Amino acid sequence: MSAGDHCAVKLPCPFIVCTRCTHSLRKPPPEEDTMVKERIEQRTGETALSDNGETATLGAGCFWCVEALFQIVEGVQSVVSGYSGGHVDNPTYEEVCSGSTGHAEVCQITFDPRKISYGELLTVFWQLHDPTTLNRQGADVGTQYRSVIFYHNADQKKLAEKHKKELDASGRWNQPVVTEISPYKNFYRAEDYHHNYYTLNPGQPYSALVIQPKVEKFKKVCKDKVRA
Repeated sequence: MSAGDHCAVKLPCPFIVCTRCTHSLRKPPPEEDTMVKERIEQRTGETALSDNGETATLGAGCFWCVEALFQIVEGVQSVVSGYSGGHVDNPTYEEVCSGSTGHAEVCQITFDPRKISYGELLTVFWQLHDPTTLNRQGADVGTQYRSVIFYHNADQKKLAEKHKKELDASGRWNQPVVTEISPYKNFYRAEDYHHNYYTLNPGQPYSALVIQPKVEKFKKVCKDKVRA
């Protein structure tokens, strides 16, 4: 493996980008539309360090893809899909998809800073998507699919801005990085059928055609980040 193949802030893995997402593949089975939705709302001012670890809130397009990849990263303790950054309380998936609520699909990640730093987590984040496409990842188009980092404290903000600047300066992308860096305000847990989607639905077209290839490539290219 060459030096350019390793996970690094300045040289993100170019073929990890999700470019095959489609709305038809993401539509949940009809029977799941009636599932009860649990909510967890967290407000500005909460510390990013909990009893279980530190928290990061990141959006990189489809949260099914983001969840599946962060779940295999060493040092990550939990990954919860949900919605952040909007102006409507308790939005539904359909409302978020309409683009009218201002939310982004995100994953709230709890990680052990003794095993993986926030900076290393951001390095993984840059590998998962194309940060130069505004409000779009592949075939998924809309503000809900925007590239975004919701920072929980001043240290996270500083690191996020530093990474973004270095990525732009590296020349790896032909277009400027458009990732939004905003203060964390709230998080709403997504409907039940969104959680552990790849693990629980390996036979679904989206899992087989989109998520699985990304997971396999990530394991090969960034094997030093993958849990044993």
